[in-house]
Amino acid sequence: MRNTAATAVTAATVALVAAVTGGCGTGAGGTGPAPARTPSATGPATSAPPSAIPPAGPVAVHARTGPLGPLLVDGQGRALYLFTADRGRESTCYGDCAALWPPVLVRGAPTAGSGVRGELLGTTARRDGSRQVTYHEQPLYYFDGDKRPGDVRGQGADDHGGTWYVLDPAGNRVTRPVPGGSAGPGGS
Repeated sequence: MRNTAATAVTAATVALVAAVTGGCGTGAGGTGPAPARTPSATGPATSAPPSAIPPAGPVAVHARTGPLGPLLVDGQGRALYLFTADRGRESTCYGDCAALWPPVLVRGAPTAGSGVRGELLGTTARRDGSRQVTYHEQPLYYFDGDKRPGDVRGQGADDHGGTWYVLDPAGNRVTRPVPGGSAGPGGS
């Protein structure tokens, strides 16, 4: 009985230490500060804060008017992007790319919100088996640098071997630069 209690206390202590020190690393096994979140074809990137990008769940895609005209957003008003390096419905954004440009993941089927054509919505399988939302056969992504609804800081960014653009409600890439030069790194 005494060994069982001592083993339980030791296991609890190890779990507590692992939980406390686990949050201190970079997520890649290191213990140094997290790398910067700047788009780069070869540079490191970190994942978005847990509250910034929702995990796979229900997804509604809407059309909203922003600084680039009508564009696709999620239910919280966050801009959705396409990646020119993708091959049709197949995503090519994984690893560091997906940390900076998180895919829009869904459980079930995405729903068409206001101004969106439901027949253009779909999903595609990612390598890990998750489902990524597509629009007009193009995988959709968030940009980690967009912090508030309406931000389009990733517009026109040349990053990870392609260019990132928001989409209009017809599913076309919007290639206009953000007015006033307020685009994020890599943008105009």
